[in-house]
Amino acid sequence: MTSALQNHFTIVINGATVRLKDVSPTMTLLHYLRQSGRIGTKEGCGDGDCGACTVAIVAQGSDGKPHYQAMNSCLIPLGAVAGREIVTVEGVSRDRLHPVQTAMVTTGGSQCGYCTPGFVMSLFAAYYDRALNDACVEGNLCRCTGYLAIRRAAQEVVENQPDDSDDRFHQHLQTTSADLSEISYNGNDQWFYRPTRLQDVLTLMEQYPDATLIAGGTDLGLEISYHRQHCEVMISLEAVTELKTLENTLEFVEIGAAVPLIHVEETLRGVFPSLDEMLHWFAARQIRTRATIGGNIGTASPIGDLPPVLLSLDAELKLAHSMGDRTIPLSDFFKGYRQTDLQPGEVIVSVKIPKSASTRRLSQAYKIGKRGTDDISIVAAAFVIDLDEDDRILHARLAYGGVAAIPIRAIAVEQMLIGKFWNHETIQHVKPALKQAFTPLTDLRGSADYRSLLVANLFEKFFVEFGEAPIQALEVTA
Repeated sequence: MTSALQNHFTIVINGATVRLKDVSPTMTLLHYLRQSGRIGTKEGCGDGDCGACTVAIVAQGSDGKPHYQAMNSCLIPLGAVAGREIVTVEGVSRDRLHPVQTAMVTTGGSQCGYCTPGFVMSLFAAYYDRALNDACVEGNLCRCTGYLAIRRAAQEVVENQPDDSDDRFHQHLQTTSADLSEISYNGNDQWFYRPTRLQDVLTLMEQYPDATLIAGGTDLGLEISYHRQHCEVMISLEAVTELKTLENTLEFVEIGAAVPLIHVEETLRGVFPSLDEMLHWFAARQIRTRATIGGNIGTASPIGDLPPVLLSLDAELKLAHSMGDRTIPLSDFFKGYRQTDLQPGEVIVSVKIPKSASTRRLSQAYKIGKRGTDDISIVAAAFVIDLDEDDRILHARLAYGGVAAIPIRAIAVEQMLIGKFWNHETIQHVKPALKQAFTPLTDLRGSADYRSLLVANLFEKFFVEFGEAPIQALEVTA
């Protein structure tokens, strides 16, 4: 890395540059904001579920331009916002209320007021993306059940949105940059590095073999927020050029490990139906603007939402080490509970998903949880079936999460399906085998028996939704 080690860095909060010296890079942004007197940002759940801590951060959108993006400040370590611009609820209005604030007032969208700042910030970010709808506040909980008034507020802004050509926030987006620079920082006996080249990442990993890697940090942020995890050395991957590429060709899609999920969602919509479906239910927008595809894989959680989809699509991982690169099937990556095939000093570079040449492919993903978009899976499943012209199964992938120590495929059942007709009899024939395919655990979310039933019933649901419907050829697009 070319940057010298420093004991300070700067961030911009509500238009003012703030110099931070000798602070812990793992202190959450939420805690810093409140300790510094910016108490409009509220502390709710602390795990990214309620949205009370939502702030808007200037970040690069999938179009490469700066956007205000709503994010959960409770999950973001301070080091990750070095050099960034942040808007909190205190900075939204100056001499008059912002249009989204005015709408919240006139519709009675604020009740107890505790969650209101988070709603305002989500609406604020969506306002400048022209995306004011229910989805923009899906990660915000109203404990007073005032959703109807809040929905009316969003609708009122859409119907009466003024010309914002002279709006200071709109104008600022036209002149600012969301590019991230290299950072080398030491504070509170902790080191935080944000390299911009993959080679620098690998060099740092050789120097600090026990370093903690962070990209979006939505999983690591829980450990920091809840368990006060101490990271002596942290290496951020979100500015590494080689990890931020997204390539869509006729034969495959390759997604850089540090690409935020919101970019995947927006850029690849319509390419892989099962990926579209799972991203919709993955988490709230505040999470998807930070979470990365490499992070969701690298944590090796048995209930990670994306691995079942990627397993069903026969994805491969490109891994890099200072001694050379290698590519492995994703199915070989997970070795045990939170254990992977990553070697010391190795990092995930990208995920490569082949496009099918089949004109009769059926594909879908399912997520069963206590809530819709913002909850951990009880069971997640993703299925791919390729058929010939006589409705015989040529290719089958049945992948699951939440039923074993790792994301896993029902390989024996896949083999049973090959050559069979895609019909009700075949589904009933394999259901008993699916129920016995795994040995899930019983926990607070669901019993082992319930999970085993879901394994079989979700595949039957897939058939009910797709088995009887006319099958249309999928266009292969670049």
